Parts: sequence; structure tokens; C-alpha cells
Amino acid sequence: MFLALAALGLSGCAETQLVAHATKSVVRPDPTPPVSAPAGRGTGIYKVGNPYQINGVWYYPKEDANYDETGIGSWYGEQFHGRATANGEVFDMNEVTAAHTTLPMPSLVRVTNMENGRSIVVRVNDRGPYVNGRVIDLSRRSAQLLGYDRQGTAKVRVQYVGPAPLADGTTAVASAAAQRSGNEERPSASPRGAVVSEALPPPASPRGNNAARNSSSPNVVDSTTSSQPSSVQIMANTNQGPVAAPTSGNAPRGNPNAELARQPVQTVAVAGGKNIYVQVGAFTQHENASRAAASISNYGRVGISSRVVNNQEFFRVRLGPYDQVSSADAALQQMLSIGQTNARIIVE
Repeated sequence: MFLALAALGLSGCAETQLVAHATKSVVRPDPTPPVSAPAGRGTGIYKVGNPYQINGVWYYPKEDANYDETGIGSWYGEQFHGRATANGEVFDMNEVTAAHTTLPMPSLVRVTNMENGRSIVVRVNDRGPYVNGRVIDLSRRSAQLLGYDRQGTAKVRVQYVGPAPLADGTTAVASAAAQRSGNEERPSASPRGAVVSEALPPPASPRGNNAARNSSSPNVVDSTTSSQPSSVQIMANTNQGPVAAPTSGNAPRGNPNAELARQPVQTVAVAGGKNIYVQVGAFTQHENASRAAASISNYGRVGISSRVVNNQEFFRVRLGPYDQVSSADAALQQMLSIGQTNARIIVE
């Protein structure tokens, strides 16, 4: 039995915004210097979302506390600087934010560059990317902190941390409750299914003992005077590593993006992350996996690997491994072109 994605609801306004964000592509470094943050800033709202389709691929936004995926990360910058995000904020390429296709907005996720071990927490407040199966689209500043702004893409691991405060520092929970009290429109019908989010093993050594800071790494501002948990406090409670002692009191309080900008960049031990695959599907029956593998055998090296998730064995059908991202991109496009719309790039 094939497992594909399951659905939660989003307003029509956000669906319109998704069309604008569907044009996002892999951004290469631009020679222009950083520009100042937009003068007008939207507070935004908490949003999960209805299922939506981009370029023939269905996406199913949902709350997923166990989200833990690997893949190729990209970044976006000046082309979208100052534009509205999918949850009504204003995108600032100099802040530590990101776009994701399905996670709630705003959310906190830990992104680890599997090529150099650099790891930070970013705030998801936008939708995307929709090009070549990228797993996350970081702001330019986030990509700089992870060390892949010049190369454009990197092998990354994305782990859900928790809900993030809204841009004005208020809690997303309050916003969500207010939305539920209204008449939220839901689609009458959409493709159904479920996708398997496979938990990856933790790094080989404790993350807390590997925190590192260089001369350009920001520190964390004290926000314990706030009546609500800050982004930094949430990060501190996730066992993702130590939080630095306060070093300055002049940063805006209650601004989650300002707090995240001052977090220390950690360096963690990364297990695996060498091989790139295109995964076509995950099956609970080996017979079904074998049938799927046979159907794509003309497109390259096909393998079936077993993985146990929550006491359930899954048989994963994958093409690869590939040495280059461009080779995996080409294989993914082939799979999408023959109707394998659930195909995605993973890194192990």
C-alpha cells in the first residue's frame, strides 16, 4: 500500500499568494550589497493550509511534530525582498527565515548543512520552493550562516522544532484559535493519502558538546522578561545545544526574527549525508515495491531499501545514488514527467 500525503485547511487568500510564490527558483548569489529591511512590516497570521497544486504536484500542508527530512536546500534573496510572504508577513532576505511547502507558518525548524556541520534554527514564514524537489528555501542570511550562499545549494537536514511567535512577538497559538473561531473555507474534495516522514538517526556525538562560535556568529539577546516564550527560549528547550549568555540589551524585544539573528551558529557531527537519491515511493508490501521498481528500471540504477518507522517496515524504491545535485535533478524531472509526482530528493 503506497503512502502519499494527508490534508489540513488554508484560506483562499493564502492560496492566491501561493501562485506568486510558485515562481521561486534556485537563487544564485548576486553581486549587489544587502539592502535595508522593508519600511512596512506585516505581522502575519498563523496558517497551515489547504492542499494545493503547483506544476502538477500536490502539496498537503499539515502540522507535523515529527517532521525530519533530508534533501537539497536552496536560498532566495533580493528578487523577493520586500514582498508579502504566504502568511502575510514581509520577506526580508537579511533575516533568519525560510520557505517550506507544507509546514505551518510560522514554525521553527533546525536546518543543518550536512556538508559542513553548521546548524541553525530558522523561522518558516513562507511557502516554497517548487523547483527540482528542494526541501527548503532559506533567506540569503540563513544561507550565509550555513555557509552555502556562494554555491547556491547544499545537502541539508530539516527538523521541526516547534511553533514560532508571530512577527510582533505574539503567540501563534492565539492566532490559530482566532482563526478556528471563524468560518474557514475548506475544499470539498482533494487527492487523499499520507506521506511518511522518516525519522533520521541523531548525529554521532551530542550536539550540546559541539557548539561553536566564530567571530561573525551572532549572540543571543536576553528575552526572559517577555510574558511569552521567545524563539530563543523555545530553542533552548529542544536540546539542540547551549544558548549563549546575553551580551546586549539594545536589540528589539519580542521580535522573533531579531532573536534568531543573534543565535550562535552551531557545528555538529553529521552522520551520512554523502549520497543523493531520488525516492519514488515507500511501500508496506515488498511485492508492491518490486512492481514499482520494475516500472522505472529503464531510468537508471534502482534499489529497494528497508526502513522501520514507528514499528512499521517500509520498502523504499529509489534511483541512485548520484554524485552531483544536477544528476539527481535530472532524474527527478524524469520521474515527474512519467507521472511519479510523489518522487523527491533525499540525502543519506
